[in-house]
Amino acid sequence: MILFGTNPIAWANDDDHSLGADIPTERILHEAAEIGFDGIENGHRWPDDPEALKQLLGSHGLRFISGWYSLNLLAQSVEAEMVAIQPHLDKLKHNGCKVCIACETSNSIQGLPSPLSESPVLTPEGMRDFGAKVEALAAYTADQGIDLVYHHHMGTVVETPEEIDAFMAATGPATQLLFDAGHCYFGANGTDPTPILEKYIDRVSHFHAKNVRPAVMQQVRETGMSFMDGVRAGVFTVPGDPEGGVDFGPLMRILKDAGYAGWIVIEAEQDPAVRNPLHYQSMGLLTLKDISKEVGLA
Repeated sequence: MILFGTNPIAWANDDDHSLGADIPTERILHEAAEIGFDGIENGHRWPDDPEALKQLLGSHGLRFISGWYSLNLLAQSVEAEMVAIQPHLDKLKHNGCKVCIACETSNSIQGLPSPLSESPVLTPEGMRDFGAKVEALAAYTADQGIDLVYHHHMGTVVETPEEIDAFMAATGPATQLLFDAGHCYFGANGTDPTPILEKYIDRVSHFHAKNVRPAVMQQVRETGMSFMDGVRAGVFTVPGDPEGGVDFGPLMRILKDAGYAGWIVIEAEQDPAVRNPLHYQSMGLLTLKDISKEVGLA
């Protein structure tokens, strides 16, 4: 069963709280439900208490999909990470979530003013060691009924297609992939992300339908902008935006052919003062549903 979700960062950004600071939490939930989403991912506005979270989202007819978890496996042991992640897993289980979105952030530059050219890079040996630790943690979460879905992300140690390949080779079978169309496109500097999804579709358990504006992406690359500079400049957008460079038709067809059953989430952070979230999120969901009908996905 395909479910369509969104992320509150379209309204209120998690990394730069000044973006969307004036938007009431009630408006975020009301608009997400009004647009027609089945659920929403985590955000800094939501309560940490598992039951309070369930009640808040449920009062708007929304399910809690999952939420980002910042890994620190390059800085601490697997055992320490197991202890640290347990409250998050408990919250996910209480809300019926099936996946835990995880990304290594101990040396990430995604929230720093550093240019993306300074993204951290692991040696081949370092990637193998890192992958072994992720796999051990993924086995731990799987034992509790939660798939760890690793989020390849700009500004981190798994950013480029080559790094995705190395990471996937260093993990498995417990570690699953969160395939993010926008981060894959950006990480490959505008190359079609379809082959990456096709290569790893058997380990994809979560899908982020993020789009990229190629002109802004090149500006970020060529002028040494940081990741958050790019976000504020509008590097990301939704499916269906004519300014976007990602073709979602082939991606959705791969999901259909593989029998994908899970969440398709529009995670596309933009400055809400410049690009109205209600308009853009509506555009994105309508586009995805139209493509889904065309390819027989839903």
